[in-house]
Amino acid sequence: MSKSTHFFGQPVYGQLIKRLNKEKILQISRSLGGERYIKSFDGFTHLITMLYAVIMRFDSVREIETSMIAEVRKLHHIGIDSVPKRSTLSDANSRRSEKFFEEVYRDLYETNKSKLTSDSRCNRSGNWLKHLRIIDSTTISLFSNLIFKGVGRHPKTGKKKGGIKVHAIIHGNEGVPCDVQFTSAATNDSFMLVPSKFFESEIIAMDRAYINYEKFEELTKRGVVYVTKMKKNLKYELLSDLMEMTQDGKMKYRVQVVEFRKGEIKHIARIVTYVDIKKGKQPKLISLLTNDFDMRPDTIVDIYHRRWQIESLFKQIKQNFPLKYFYGESANAIKIQIWVTLIANLLLSLLQSELERRWSFSGLATMVRIVLMYYLNIQTFFNKPDEDLRLILLEASESPPDEV
Repeated sequence: MSKSTHFFGQPVYGQLIKRLNKEKILQISRSLGGERYIKSFDGFTHLITMLYAVIMRFDSVREIETSMIAEVRKLHHIGIDSVPKRSTLSDANSRRSEKFFEEVYRDLYETNKSKLTSDSRCNRSGNWLKHLRIIDSTTISLFSNLIFKGVGRHPKTGKKKGGIKVHAIIHGNEGVPCDVQFTSAATNDSFMLVPSKFFESEIIAMDRAYINYEKFEELTKRGVVYVTKMKKNLKYELLSDLMEMTQDGKMKYRVQVVEFRKGEIKHIARIVTYVDIKKGKQPKLISLLTNDFDMRPDTIVDIYHRRWQIESLFKQIKQNFPLKYFYGESANAIKIQIWVTLIANLLLSLLQSELERRWSFSGLATMVRIVLMYYLNIQTFFNKPDEDLRLILLEASESPPDEV
C-alpha cells in the first residue's frame, strides 16, 4: 500500500478543525473583550485546546496538560506553539466569556448547515420533514447546587443536587441543534417555547412538558403547527368525536376536536388517539394534541415519532463526550465546556456526513479519538480504515511523511 494513500503532513486533528476560521474566531473574541485579559492565550488557542480535551474525553485539567506535553511536537502543526499551564487554562475558563464559544458554535452551524441536510430523509417522510422543528431539553447533573439549582437529592448523601438544563431546537432533517439555551435544572421546559421564534408553515414536535394554552393559541395565530403528547388531567369541551376502524373492526385512530379554556384564553385543538404496539409489550393508547386539522392522523403520529431524533442527539452527546466532570467550577467554565462539546459534536457530524463509508457516530468518535494526533489523511483513512490498519497506525504515529 502506498504511503500517499493514507499519510498526510498534518495530524487528523489539524484537518478536523480546518472548518474553524481562525481570523473570524479571533475577531469574535475581540468583539466580546476576550483578548483583554489573557493575551498569551488567545481565543482560538483556548478553543482548540478545549476541543482537544473534549474529543479525547479528558476528565481534568491535569490530564489535558499531561497529554499536550506528550504531543507538543505535533501540536505545532495545528498552531499551538506552547502547552498552556493548568493555571492558564483554568483562568481562561473563568474569565473568557462563554458567549464567545456560543458565537463560534452559531457561526459554524450557519456556515455549514446546508451540508447537514439530508434529502433522502425528506423524500421518505414527505415535505413536512423540512418544516419540522423538534424541541426538548436534557439535564446535566452537577456536584453542587450553589450555581445551578437542581431537582431532587443525591441518593447516597441526601444533599441537594445541582443541575444545568440544556434546552435545544433541531431541524428535522439536520440532527444538530440550531438553537441552544442554558438554565438551571429547576426551570420549566416551556421556557424554550417562544412563539415569536417560529414562522408560518413550521411544525413543532415536543413532549407534554411544553403544554401551554396561551403559547399554543399564539402559535396558531402565527400559522405554526404543533404536535405534542396529551396530559391525562387536561380538561376540555368535546366538540366532535370520530373513529377510524381497521378492516377487522378494531380502532385505528380516534380523532376528537376539543376546546380548552383557561381564564380569557380559548384554544381549539385536535386529539389524535392511536394504539401503540411495541414488541414484547402490551398495546396501549397514546393521545396526541395538535392544532392542525388537515393532515391525516398517521402523519400526525409520524411527526410525533420524530422526537426520537433529539433524544438520540442528547444520548449521543452524553455518551461520547466528558460531561460528568468539568474543568472548572464556575458557571462560565461549565457553559464553556458544554459549548465546546456542541462544537465537537458538530465537527464530527460534518465529517460523518461527507464520508462515503457509513459510520455510526459513536464508532466515528472513537476512531477519531484513537488517531487524533496521527499523520493520516482524514478522508482516505476514514473511508477505508480496514486496510492495513495496524501498519498505518504504527508508521503514522512516529513522524510526518517525507513527501507532503
